[in-house]
Amino acid sequence: MENVLRPLIVLGGSVLLTLLLGWALDLLLRRIDDRHPETPLWGLLRRCRVPFQVVLLTAALRGSFRETGWRPVEEHEAGIGHVLSLVLIGAGAWLVTRIVWAVVESSYARYASATRDPARVRRVRTQVTLIMRIVTAIVVVVAVAAMLLTFPGMEKLGASMLASAGVIGIVAGVAAQSTLGNLFAGFQIAFGDMVRIGDTVVVDGEWGVVEEVTLTFLAVRTWDERRITMPVSYFTGKPFENWSRGGAQMTGTVFFHLDHSAPVGLMREKLQDILRECPAWDGRDWSLAVTDTTPTTMQVRAVVTAKDADDIWTARCTVREQMIAWLYEKHPYALPRVATSPGAQPAPETRAAPLLPSPADGEHDDDHDGDSARPRTGRG
Repeated sequence: MENVLRPLIVLGGSVLLTLLLGWALDLLLRRIDDRHPETPLWGLLRRCRVPFQVVLLTAALRGSFRETGWRPVEEHEAGIGHVLSLVLIGAGAWLVTRIVWAVVESSYARYASATRDPARVRRVRTQVTLIMRIVTAIVVVVAVAAMLLTFPGMEKLGASMLASAGVIGIVAGVAAQSTLGNLFAGFQIAFGDMVRIGDTVVVDGEWGVVEEVTLTFLAVRTWDERRITMPVSYFTGKPFENWSRGGAQMTGTVFFHLDHSAPVGLMREKLQDILRECPAWDGRDWSLAVTDTTPTTMQVRAVVTAKDADDIWTARCTVREQMIAWLYEKHPYALPRVATSPGAQPAPETRAAPLLPSPADGEHDDDHDGDSARPRTGRG
């Protein structure tokens, strides 16, 4: 009977203790979150409940599994203890990552709520994302190293690896030159404020919004929902357009090629009416002017403003569509035309007669050389 009760008490007690402490911790964090709604830290820490329970359960089993008295456990005591140690290290790394993520996200949320500048918010968001990736990578490396050190004989392997670290470092540096370049470019982008998550950019002729920034690549979402993945070193080595660099507000232009008789004054009034009913126009500025002329047409430029790149595209399309429809309906003469007409024919009496050899010239072929048989051209 004791052989059955002892394992049940040890295992059941560990599980019950884990569940009880996990519930108590979640209840405590919930109450603190209700009392301090101004910070999301406590609500984010509640997501650490699962890794916390895994760490707690593994630690309890690691310290009490020998008390079960089971023969299989006694026979494989070293192996079971080793496995529990590996699980404990992995769960600890998971818990540390969740805690750091909660603290960083809470700090970013408070900063974003207190800052009204969207450019600064996007910059901090980019930095926070890269910092979290770096912290995660460091924690994973440390956890893997700690796991490896639990295996017997790894000390000697570590010593031999350190002895050849110089050669390995040189080889790795040459082989991973592009990867290291992207890594340092990622730091430069994050803390040099070159491009941020949410910025509107034009790269290789493609217009899109920066959706993700990592230590090695950057993803741009285009207007047609495609994703362009580019190495971060591209943005540090080549020029690109960043429409959000000085702020999200933008100015757009719409060009019309019209006949010289187009009513420019009425077009200004119509443009103002169109913008008043256009939700994408931010009301900052607008204008319409003749910017160029050709022998057949003139170029009219309309200028509109909007709060961001998406709205400026919508405003330009709205102005173009409604202005052309209005001109076609009210002033069709203003649309460009190609004038064609049949060419004027000369009068019959003014047409030049063809030059043909006269019969008289043909009668004296024997008296003159061959040139006399050709028609007279008046050239002597």
